[in-house]
Amino acid sequence: MKLAVTGKGGVGKTTICALLARAFADRAHRVLAVDADPNATLAACLGFPEPEAIPPLSEMADLIEERTGVKPGTQGAMFRLNPSVDDIPDRFSAQHDGIRLLRMGAVKRGGAGCYCPENSFLKSLVSHLFLDDQDVLIMDMEAGVEHLGRGTAMGVDWLLIVVEPSRQSMDTAARIRSLAADIGLTRVGLVGSKCRSEQEREFLARSAAPLPLLGVIPYDDALRQAEMEGRPPAPALPEVGREIEEIVTRLA
Repeated sequence: MKLAVTGKGGVGKTTICALLARAFADRAHRVLAVDADPNATLAACLGFPEPEAIPPLSEMADLIEERTGVKPGTQGAMFRLNPSVDDIPDRFSAQHDGIRLLRMGAVKRGGAGCYCPENSFLKSLVSHLFLDDQDVLIMDMEAGVEHLGRGTAMGVDWLLIVVEPSRQSMDTAARIRSLAADIGLTRVGLVGSKCRSEQEREFLARSAAPLPLLGVIPYDDALRQAEMEGRPPAPALPEVGREIEEIVTRLA
């Protein structure tokens, strides 16, 4: 199962990534969580000790030079477009409570056609993770599909867009859906978050079309408190666990 998870900032995307990772791990799957959001908080959300000490791969200059043949920041140099990355998950992932984690770091942006050794390295790694790696993969991305490409899209089982009951969140989801279609991602679904009432659930159900609404996580003060404190989600409402289990079942 290969999941790419995205959505507007603040909708609870990372919390849902952590809940899904925990659910798959509890089903005895080997889980690799990948934090590809520059605002990296997935390690803390999964309860990793000293999460800030886990270095992002994009900042490992010696490793990137070793694999691409060029030191990051070098201008106008020739470098390998398909560097070897097969060993990266095993060598550089942190592990805690049955879940492995990689911090990707930011994909660099620039003018049209901008490319660099760091991007070449990260994109090769993403392709490997989605196309070759055998783990259950859950990638926490920013609001877009920048880490994915046309070649990678064929390995993504689901692009999950996390939404909350607001027009702004649904508008962001529509833009992400359009970007996904551009690179050939066809299995796109929504996961509702922070839903406080049946009226809000109905709003999400109406607004989701034509995408499937795979589940709706109710608003839970305990989840919100965990987000603010940067600690693992521990829902107080039993409905949260039931919805996550149903989402996992639907995805599978």
